[in-house]
Amino acid sequence: MTQNLRVGVLGATGLAGQQVLAALERHPWFRVAAVGASESSAGKSLGDALRDPSGASRWFAEGRPDASLLSLPCLNDEQLLAQPLDLVFSAVSKEVAEVWEPRFAERVPVVSTASAFRYEPDVPILIPGVNDAHAEALHDQRRARGWRGFIAPIPNCTTTGLAVSLKPLHDAFGVRTVMMTSLQAVSGAGRHGGVLALDVVDNVIPFIPGEEEKVERETKKILGHWGEPAPFAVSCTCTRVNVTDGHLETVFVGTERPIDSATATDAMDRFGVDGLKGLPSAPDRLLQVTTDPFRPQPRRDRNAGDGMTVTVGRMRDEPALRGVKYVVLSHNTKLGAGKGAVLLAEWLTREGYIERGG
Repeated sequence: MTQNLRVGVLGATGLAGQQVLAALERHPWFRVAAVGASESSAGKSLGDALRDPSGASRWFAEGRPDASLLSLPCLNDEQLLAQPLDLVFSAVSKEVAEVWEPRFAERVPVVSTASAFRYEPDVPILIPGVNDAHAEALHDQRRARGWRGFIAPIPNCTTTGLAVSLKPLHDAFGVRTVMMTSLQAVSGAGRHGGVLALDVVDNVIPFIPGEEEKVERETKKILGHWGEPAPFAVSCTCTRVNVTDGHLETVFVGTERPIDSATATDAMDRFGVDGLKGLPSAPDRLLQVTTDPFRPQPRRDRNAGDGMTVTVGRMRDEPALRGVKYVVLSHNTKLGAGKGAVLLAEWLTREGYIERGG
């Protein structure tokens, strides 16, 4: 499949925007044609905007951006809106997204890392390979809102690993109850308004504002039928730990039909993602199970599938809930952020939701 789609990135200088740009590096289908940033960066080249007054780089994503990318001028939101683009990645705060994502969606598809529209009744939260059928709602969204484009957000990064791991269990056994405690990496807090170094060294932060509500609500929306959230209960506690990347979660699942560790492992092993084959950012496996009792570990397993594979371990019977319990790990800044957004855009492009404009 050959594409040459012109892509804009809204919020390009922020950490989420940088993760999107890193995932788009040398992409075979998408070409970054324009970048949007705050008024303080508008008019500068991206390279200049990513340097602080001392000359230090403020590029915090993996790798080093290509010189052609760094030479692009930073546009303000209105200027970016005027560009001839086929697709926009929105990597801005919820407050900015609420204003600007609909304005872009009037003209062009928007794939978003923000939470601003995840809970709207006509906006699906999509994980390719998990709830593909929900994408049909984008047609209704376009018609009802009179847009040429649409808004398609990815989930919260903590939701992603949980939802992927629950998908084969829910399909095979019917999930009844989910209880989860997360141990989340500091990279999920961003670089401002997040966790200070002295807070997290030799420490665990037992509260992440808004996180638990997001995970509980999004998991049910993703794993339910479209317009009908999954009927099971989700309860979680989200914590921040002294890990750079990789969200680890301990999960306890009660099911409607009989299950044990062996049948749960078999269901996960059989969970295939044939629908992702051929997509440039797709892993060979979206979900893998390890039998090593000391795995998964963030430092050793977060880069499985180049950060796009969810790893489950410590699968055991769970007598209290009459189900199973396990540990799950996913890469929060790859599958759960920039690269996950790019994978969604690839899938939407292949399925005909995103096309080359005039």
